Amino acid sequence: MATYFELSWSILSSIGLFVTFVGIWAIFITRPSPLTYIPIVVSVSCAIANGACYYAFYTDHATRNRAAASGIADIFWLIQEAGLSFYSYQILIHTLRDTSRRAFLAVFWFFMVALLSLRVAILVFRVLEINSGSSTLNSTGPYQHQVGHLHVGYFTTIALVETWSSFFLIRLLHNAYRVSPKLSSTRHVFRFLLRTTEIRVASLCFIGITRAVTYSWQVTSQSATTVAGQIDRFAYTMECLFPLVMLIDILASKKFSAGTQLESFSAFDPAASPIRYRNIHTHTEPLPPVPRHTAWISARRGYGST
Repeated sequence: MATYFELSWSILSSIGLFVTFVGIWAIFITRPSPLTYIPIVVSVSCAIANGACYYAFYTDHATRNRAAASGIADIFWLIQEAGLSFYSYQILIHTLRDTSRRAFLAVFWFFMVALLSLRVAILVFRVLEINSGSSTLNSTGPYQHQVGHLHVGYFTTIALVETWSSFFLIRLLHNAYRVSPKLSSTRHVFRFLLRTTEIRVASLCFIGITRAVTYSWQVTSQSATTVAGQIDRFAYTMECLFPLVMLIDILASKKFSAGTQLESFSAFDPAASPIRYRNIHTHTEPLPPVPRHTAWISARRGYGST
């Protein structure tokens, strides 16, 4: 039986625990909200899933216990990987309106149901493989072909849901940036958010696409014995570290907007600005509609970041 801390699963589980502690620390210095809880939930799931994977595939415990551990690992991998998409979801449900909101929610939850179905199918095949007694680390099991194909669809769906969310999120930020007053610091806030959003969603889509390609060449149950398997393990390591990107985005957005908050609010609600800003006329065109941006700013204050 392989020693736990001699394997990559212990490192990945440790990464999940570390990011969990960083997330809890971030909550103490920011306003708690569902947005700040997402990196914590994802990281806790990462730690549990990788620990359960070791128990299921690298130990010689009873077959029933190993099958149960495999099922637990797949459940928490689903929470970890699908949970990353809820970062953009939490922002969009508080900013989208009418037809855009309905279209986004319909397709988003369709993808979530697809992810759930694919992961449950993977769980079933892995449990069957363990119960058959033919699951070994360095050989192809009887259901490895099915598991590989299901994973390709699973990771492709993750890339699609991120692409769908990024379309609405980047469009929303771009429109807010375009119509914001040119001499207002709010414009700089939206530009910053637009850039960080583009980097974040592009990185996550790249991870999903990479894993979809590399897992199609996976020949063993849970060991990286080929070049494709090692690349997949590297991509998954980046996925485990991804909640740190979310935390950086939350903290950086909060810090970036702290110095410009008064001016941002005065740009959209002059009556609420301090007296020394009320007589400054910097706009040469009518102000943008208030409700859309008021909703955006309100969501930003309630969640600590957009």
